[in-house]
Amino acid sequence: MARYGGELSRATLANWMIRLARPLQPLVNLIRDHQQAGDIIMADETRIQVLKEPGRPATSKKYMWVTLGGPPEQPSVLFEYDPSRGEEVPLRLLDGFHGYLQTDGYASYNEVCRINHITQLGCWDHARRKFKEAVDAQPKPKKGKSHRVTKADHLLRLINKLYRVEREIKVLSAAEKFQQRCKRSRLILDEIKKYLGDNQHKVPKDGLTGKAMTYLSNQWDKLMIYCTNGDLSISNVLAENAIRPFVIGRKAWLFSDTTKGAQASAIHYSLIETAKANGLEPYSYLTQVLKALPYADTVEKLEALLPWNIKNTDSSG
Repeated sequence: MARYGGELSRATLANWMIRLARPLQPLVNLIRDHQQAGDIIMADETRIQVLKEPGRPATSKKYMWVTLGGPPEQPSVLFEYDPSRGEEVPLRLLDGFHGYLQTDGYASYNEVCRINHITQLGCWDHARRKFKEAVDAQPKPKKGKSHRVTKADHLLRLINKLYRVEREIKVLSAAEKFQQRCKRSRLILDEIKKYLGDNQHKVPKDGLTGKAMTYLSNQWDKLMIYCTNGDLSISNVLAENAIRPFVIGRKAWLFSDTTKGAQASAIHYSLIETAKANGLEPYSYLTQVLKALPYADTVEKLEALLPWNIKNTDSSG
């Protein structure tokens, strides 16, 4: 437009995106209903700065939540802005869901799991990361001296064995994964549990190794769940990957000015990332949606615009 003498301010473009989010909201609502029809949801959250959040300072922490799940052949990635990081947010987002929920060890998810009888699944990535930090913080051995194997080293090696099993069974069916985990992973888990019980009291609680052991001990029951079902994952890495495009974008745009702007971002990110998860090129998908949306005056017509329902539609017309 600049070549032809036109000009669009950043504020105008931002307002267009905010207004465009309103008619797209019903699609996101349908995607959330569909997501909760699946058996497994992964969840994560990351901070976002919103300058004009009523009742909160501009510098205070607010959050973008993400949930990943739905039927395996029709995956969805949903973003939701909320100024709170409290348990009321998962209670709202997961209302009606009764399957498996995989998260890190953040306690705000506990209440929705209790109320909805959701099976809470832990993340070995987070447990492993804490031991890796403890190992990395150890002083390097002096020249000519060999490295002394610490308790953090030992537990990290055992955890890495769990990941080696997962790499080797990656291509197997869910039933075969379950069998291999019962046969191989459970032996490693028993070894980790015994070593943890024998050694946790021998390290300072406030040290990195002590904190890693405390996390592992507190999360143990949740971390064992993945061995009970071959469809489950050892870690919550898929949710972390799903939220990464937002985190990378945040480095460029830094903040949202208003609550409406943050909410609009959540809607647009939801549709774009869900399109990508279903093998669609986002621009092509949104072009189809925006052409048809003014005429989608029934639920059936809206459902026809969900990514898995128009996956094979030719967008050239």
